Amino acid sequence: MFQFKRGFTAAIIAALAFATSAFAAYPDRPITLIVPWGAGGGTDGTARIIGVLLEKELGQPVNVVNRTGGSGVVGHSAIAQGAPDGYTIGIITVEIGMMHWQGLTELSGASYTPIGLVNADPAGLQVRADAPYKNVNDLVAAVKANPGKFKASGTGQGGIWHLAIAGMLRDLKVDPASVPWVPSNGAAPGLQDLVAGGVEIVPCSLPEARSMIDAGKVKSLAVMADQPAALYPNVPTLKAATGSAWTMAAWRGIAAPKNVPAEARDKLVAAIKKIVASKDYTDFMAKQGYGVIYAGPEDFAKFMAKSDTDLGATMKAVGIVK
Repeated sequence: MFQFKRGFTAAIIAALAFATSAFAAYPDRPITLIVPWGAGGGTDGTARIIGVLLEKELGQPVNVVNRTGGSGVVGHSAIAQGAPDGYTIGIITVEIGMMHWQGLTELSGASYTPIGLVNADPAGLQVRADAPYKNVNDLVAAVKANPGKFKASGTGQGGIWHLAIAGMLRDLKVDPASVPWVPSNGAAPGLQDLVAGGVEIVPCSLPEARSMIDAGKVKSLAVMADQPAALYPNVPTLKAATGSAWTMAAWRGIAAPKNVPAEARDKLVAAIKKIVASKDYTDFMAKQGYGVIYAGPEDFAKFMAKSDTDLGATMKAVGIVK
């Protein structure tokens, strides 16, 4: 009997040790990183460098998956509805503080387990390189003279870049409705439409427009920020160009579904914090012209709450809240 009890006790201890070590081994299989926007844009580029570096940090494959559609709702929903086990994460964007104001979804920043804020980029005002406008004032004068003729694109209806130009026009005493918005699945397709002549304006970030600018197909008239962008220091701020103090920026952060186990969450938080501070990440972001910013889970949650409140107020002011 003694031998049996001792053997049984040893088996129990071994089983508990195995279970503990199995959980502590997170992650022990591939991780999916969902991107709510199309390939080729700034969100996609940021997610992919994070995916590469996260794979090195955690020792498991990180599969980046683009889930587009519904003005960002499809991808953001896929992140929120993923299994809360640490194996489904995603890059959420500024639109999460906007979509519910439009009645598109009930999701908000509070629908996730925040992991870390990793990036922020202000809006630029892009037109075709051969457009006759030398500055923003020339473009605004043309819009005033031809309401409805100039179309803009770069994200979904009521998305961040739509809000950027709507707010800019309103601040410049121009009816935002005078520039119809053409929805797209991100800046990349919007810029392609710009070059093809389908639209006249794309108010996306400078990094997203970089390839088109460097190729001589697109030019930027201004950046909606307090300071010129390091990527293109000769592009004036909107305030310098027009006197308008309107600013708008997109931000991106890593999040997981609600109720992710603490052990998995903590490993992801530590990995993302290390990645954002790494030379590989900062060099990549600098090369692309993307802004690097970091906030841990608690500060990221507060940041999202404030962004949501501020964006809601702005959207109400420009009449795109439902």
